[in-house]
Amino acid sequence: MPFLARLRVGRKLMLLVLLPVTGMMAFTAFGAVSQWHDAQTLRDFRTATELSFRTTALTDALARERIAAVKARLRPGPATLEERAGAQHATDGALRAAVLDAADWTGPLDVPGRLDARSRQLRALRLQTGTGSLTAPRLADQYDTIEHDLLELAATLESGRPTRTSGQAADAHIALLNAIEAAERERTELAVLFAAPDTPHPIATDRWSALEKALLDDFDQTAPAGLKGRLYVVLLQHPGLVVRKTRETLADPHAQRNAWPTYDSWLTASTRRIEALRVIQHQAAAELGRDATRDLDAARARETRDLSVSLAVLAAVTVLALTLRLSITRPLSEVSAGARALSEGDLSYDIRYAGRDELGAVADMFRELRVTTGRLAAEINAMSAAIDDNRLGHRADVAAFEGTWARLLGGMNGTMASFAAAHGRRDKAEQELASIFRLSLDLLCIAGLDGYFKRVNPAFERTLGHSAEALLGRPWLEFVHPEDRAHTRAALERLASGVELGEFENRFLRDDGTERWLQWSARPVTGEGLIYAAARDVTESRRAAREQTALRRVATLVARGVPPHEVFSEVADQVGKVLSSGSAAVLRYGADGTATVLGSAHGPDAAADTAATAAAVARTERPARVGRSVGAPIVVDDRLWGAVVATAAGPEPLPLGTESRLADFTELVATALANADSRDQLTASRARVVAAGDASRRRIERDLHDGVQQRIVSLQLDLRTAQSMLDEQPEELAEQLDHIAKGLDDAFTDLLQVARGIHPAILSKGGLGPALRALARRSAVPVELDLRLPPGRLPEQTEVAVYYVTSESFTNAAKHARASFLQVTARAEDDVLEVTIADDGVGGADPGHGSGLIGLVDRVEAIGGKLRVDSPPGEGTTLTVRLPLPRAEL
Repeated sequence: MPFLARLRVGRKLMLLVLLPVTGMMAFTAFGAVSQWHDAQTLRDFRTATELSFRTTALTDALARERIAAVKARLRPGPATLEERAGAQHATDGALRAAVLDAADWTGPLDVPGRLDARSRQLRALRLQTGTGSLTAPRLADQYDTIEHDLLELAATLESGRPTRTSGQAADAHIALLNAIEAAERERTELAVLFAAPDTPHPIATDRWSALEKALLDDFDQTAPAGLKGRLYVVLLQHPGLVVRKTRETLADPHAQRNAWPTYDSWLTASTRRIEALRVIQHQAAAELGRDATRDLDAARARETRDLSVSLAVLAAVTVLALTLRLSITRPLSEVSAGARALSEGDLSYDIRYAGRDELGAVADMFRELRVTTGRLAAEINAMSAAIDDNRLGHRADVAAFEGTWARLLGGMNGTMASFAAAHGRRDKAEQELASIFRLSLDLLCIAGLDGYFKRVNPAFERTLGHSAEALLGRPWLEFVHPEDRAHTRAALERLASGVELGEFENRFLRDDGTERWLQWSARPVTGEGLIYAAARDVTESRRAAREQTALRRVATLVARGVPPHEVFSEVADQVGKVLSSGSAAVLRYGADGTATVLGSAHGPDAAADTAATAAAVARTERPARVGRSVGAPIVVDDRLWGAVVATAAGPEPLPLGTESRLADFTELVATALANADSRDQLTASRARVVAAGDASRRRIERDLHDGVQQRIVSLQLDLRTAQSMLDEQPEELAEQLDHIAKGLDDAFTDLLQVARGIHPAILSKGGLGPALRALARRSAVPVELDLRLPPGRLPEQTEVAVYYVTSESFTNAAKHARASFLQVTARAEDDVLEVTIADDGVGGADPGHGSGLIGLVDRVEAIGGKLRVDSPPGEGTTLTVRLPLPRAEL
């Protein structure tokens, strides 16, 4: 390299050292960054586990509050109320601790927000508990909702899993947490059952015991051996045996009620068992914390160790490089000065360095070279003197020298003898070149700038079919295809100007009239008026490339899902071009055996051969050849669907192998038919699903209105009548009747809201415009409407789809996007209804991650529409719905 050639040896040595040193520094920096990133990941995981432990403590307190609240509801009294108050106080303390720890949380998960939402939900539940309006099962379900969300939050915080050990510990901890929660739910459900054993209750204990068993099995797969042993001990202790016996009793359909445990005995046994499981859970949490801390400490120690070792190695390499540079450059300077003196003819310079390394050996060789050079100069002077004296028999003393010097003098001795043998060697070389010229498989020639071949090799005769005499006796442009003669003349003009040509292609005509594609490389010798050229027959490779291009074009249409008739026409056109046939057609067989043309590339009339070939393919279900036509079957789902038939343009039949070339096109046609059928079935299925869902909602709405709703109204009237018939109403009876009447009113109102929520009444009565305005009025986020809808009603499926997309968008903007403004635009133009819903929220919505948007996409696409979601993070969300409209709707 010129740059390196200008550098001195000392700088090259330093550069040689600096390159690996720089690489080492880069590797060290990269390793340090990677290890820092690993340590940061471990620190984040440890922080997440600590926050998860706070959340777990909150779930424990909330579980105790749940059972205390259920006990107070089942058997109210001072003791149970006091127990509930104490449990609520403990839950508040655990919640404050979790919120305090979450204040410093910087991860992507909104932990403070979720804790705040659960706090507000818990306060609302306590208000309902204080009024006594909730039954014990309903109260337990409300607590279950909050508990489930907190457990999900804890599982999410522990899902980092930076190492296999911490991942197993996290899996064990979460599995045991969920198993304890299943046991807590079972305790609450059976407490309700045993509190009133004579009241009919659905007995479904298997679900909790099965869930607990599955979760404990998960814990058993990932937990350490010590924790597994403690779990087995807990399950086999007395409380665990009591729980197991209770489950077996309830599962036995022949068990008597008197065999059931009492309310107090069940609570005592299940509570002790759960507390023992909590002890194991706390030990699993401690094990997880220790694993996270141990992984972090190991990462920090590894980072410090690797950095120290790298810096030490770097310093040692640098010191060693400086020392080696000094030990090499000094003697090398002496050797360089000696070489320079020797090149200038100064044989008096003496190199003093006498080291025992390679440079010392070079210095010794230079000293020997000085002596040898002096002797060689004497021999050359003697040879020059002999030439001047015409003593051509003189020979230098070659035996006195070795190596290059001996070969140099030997060459000088043989120079005169070589003159006599030069002509003989030239004749031999020409004979060898002629042999290569005749044996080459490529086309080799010498042409003149006058337009005639001067010499051609036998490959020309084999490829073009013309004799050598014919090729040499006529202008070679006459053998070129007429369509290629213009650009061939242009290439000849470039050669005449001295420009070489490479990979130039044109067509030559054979003696039978067929054409062959030749690829040329040519070099002109303008001084002699000749062109030396070599050509290669690329006819078959071009044909293969053309077939692949045609197949790719058809395959692209199939992949894009274009209508089958377009695929058929393109297949026929490409078959005609690739095979250079007179005509090509794609046929389909009917039930009566007739063949219908679905796509064709017309040429000379060959209907008879085409029909005969199609009949032969239908009869044998295999490729067939009749006259000038060749056909291949199209098989779809293992049955004969049709055929592709090609017919030669001239009297000569299509070449052998045409059947296999047609088979590639028939496979693509079969694929296109299968794809089209699958798309049609999918569209019809999705439309049926949406229609069935809408019909079911309308049926439920009608049943609620005509059945349950009318019965409640009738009960209200009967109750009011009974109330009015009392002449002297006792105060307690009147209050009770008022309470019942109010409850019926509330139930009627709730039932009415449910019925209207199933299928919006305003959508059925007023259409899409009023329905969207009603949604905007009820929205928690301010909405701006810009509706330009047709005056008439739109199809019912279109109105329902737009209504639900808009309703879901309003809900997402309020619950998830934290938007402060919504804008809805609706336009009906060019047979398309386009609705755009935009908000200024946080964005980041992705239908591909299992969100509620998937259902909206299915609903819209089921009726032939498209739904697009644009939701860049931090820039809001925009939903664009495009639905087709019948022309009459506009």
